[in-house]
Amino acid sequence: MTRVSNDSFSAGLRLPGMSSPIVLLHGLTFDRRHWDPLIRELSAAEPDRKVLALDLPGHGDAPRRSSYHLEEVAEVVHGQILAAGLAEPPTVVGHSVGGVIATVYAARNPTRAVVNLDQYLLPGPFGDLVRSLEPELRGPGWRAVWDRMTAGMGIESLRGEAREIVETATDPRPDLLLGYWDEVIHGTDERIAADRRADLRAIAERGAGYRWVTAAVPPAPYVAWLKEALPTSVVTVLPGGHLMPLEHPAELARLLSDQN
Repeated sequence: MTRVSNDSFSAGLRLPGMSSPIVLLHGLTFDRRHWDPLIRELSAAEPDRKVLALDLPGHGDAPRRSSYHLEEVAEVVHGQILAAGLAEPPTVVGHSVGGVIATVYAARNPTRAVVNLDQYLLPGPFGDLVRSLEPELRGPGWRAVWDRMTAGMGIESLRGEAREIVETATDPRPDLLLGYWDEVIHGTDERIAADRRADLRAIAERGAGYRWVTAAVPPAPYVAWLKEALPTSVVTVLPGGHLMPLEHPAELARLLSDQN
């Protein structure tokens, strides 16, 4: 694994709460099976550590909802965590849109740390793209839109079990795309930035750790925004594709383990 470290980037810094129970939140259209390779790595490294992989609302075995507003989803996640009876506040790991949900969750509920896997918290060009594609997402061509997006995720580089998981542990549907992207479609960049800044500052006030793991060196202005909102946040660069839980399970397990 290539690591980039300077004042903004760190790959070896232990975050508060990194020995706490781990809750895993997958990305859009996938389900909890997305985490199978990482769970095996974590079990081998720390067999006594509690790891809870959840299906987000509308995914896998979780019931569908009439809406998927992020705050509502975070509340459902909180109910699942309470039902699991964890002994202490968890480290919440979220991939892709799960990284946003983990951030929203941690701003509102007891959390030891957040690990955000390859998810920007500001819409930027992605927001412009989704808004422009909304008519297609509401029509018969929605699947072509999703296929174009997944084509840029690095699926072609995956092999074996990882490739099988990404192709089978998924259920794309327009209600999920429109529902989980509702904030982006109907919100403004300014409003979303203000909401995420408030979330990060709430996390800071709670004293929780925050690590953003990104697949490429991020733009300096975004890192500055993140650090201004949450000065103790840690940025780790793990080069590769977007589907890092499947591409780099061993490296991610090391980041989450006490042996950092």
